[in-house]
Amino acid sequence: MKSHSLPGLLLAAYCLSVAPAGAASSTQGDHRMHVHATGSFSITMTPATAPQRAGRTTLGRVLLDKVYAGDLVATAKGEMLNAVTDTKGAAGYVAMEAITGTLQGRQGSFVAQHAGTMADGQQALSIEIVPHSGTGQLTGISGTLAIRIENGQHFYDIDYSLPE
Repeated sequence: MKSHSLPGLLLAAYCLSVAPAGAASSTQGDHRMHVHATGSFSITMTPATAPQRAGRTTLGRVLLDKVYAGDLVATAKGEMLNAVTDTKGAAGYVAMEAITGTLQGRQGSFVAQHAGTMADGQQALSIEIVPHSGTGQLTGISGTLAIRIENGQHFYDIDYSLPE
């Protein structure tokens, strides 16, 4: 299937940004190592189905392919469901992405769960690492991800912990 770019609002629905997760740190407590990771990513979004109308809202299903660089060197495959209303700037999305690669020298995989909304100039985004989804050297990983967009470039911040 040929890749297509989505209209700006759908991309915005996917890329709802949140504040950076904070300064890099590594602390120890409760027998878990707490770490901050950051870097950039590229994304290709391919519509999986034709958009459908439901009242004032267009519903879509999109396949995600991502490439991460920086502290996380990985690829990801995922799927997003989105809803874009007729009101400018009002949308929501949920997504799951399976990320496989190396996070700060540790090889493995984990799954990230996204939930985002935007309306009236406000945005909310939650991206959580799915509990018990880690494999390999990332077994036991937990934490959150944040997305930043600066000058059209996508960046991520991951605050995570692993068993020591």
